[in-house]
Amino acid sequence: MKVYDGTTTESEPATRPERVKVGIAESKVADGEAHLTTSGLGSCLGVAVYDPAAGVAGLVHAMLPSIDEMEGDNEAKFADSGIRALVADMERRGADRERMTAKLAGGSDMLDFSENGSGIGARNVERGRRTLAEFDIPVVGEDVGGDHGRSLRLETGSGDLVVKSANRDPITL
Repeated sequence: MKVYDGTTTESEPATRPERVKVGIAESKVADGEAHLTTSGLGSCLGVAVYDPAAGVAGLVHAMLPSIDEMEGDNEAKFADSGIRALVADMERRGADRERMTAKLAGGSDMLDFSENGSGIGARNVERGRRTLAEFDIPVVGEDVGGDHGRSLRLETGSGDLVVKSANRDPITL
């Protein structure tokens, strides 16, 4: 039995990475060894962007595809304006879009109310991909679509995006 006396060994980190919660229709940027987390991704799209040279990462939890389709002043609520704002925030922290890569998760069709055309989840994914392409930011990993919810953890030290779902083991993108 291990006795926890408050000391650490070389193999045990002295502290855990800071956890930065990203709520629905929010985006956050972090560096160092922080973990950006969000949950409740159904049809919403999680977009993780990472610049390894700067050690800067950002995560946006977008609900809808485009700010052009609806009025609103919360950029993070929309995939297109949320990604644009996230990239700008990362650049202010020293990131360079020429080094950025992106990972996508979410965009499920949990409840499909669309009578014709794509559901909101598929439209979120498509708009996210298109906006990233406008910035020449490659999508290097994704876990999108389906009919299940997801939770995300973006590890800023490595750029790993851990995707958890109720119906399967976690995957790392």
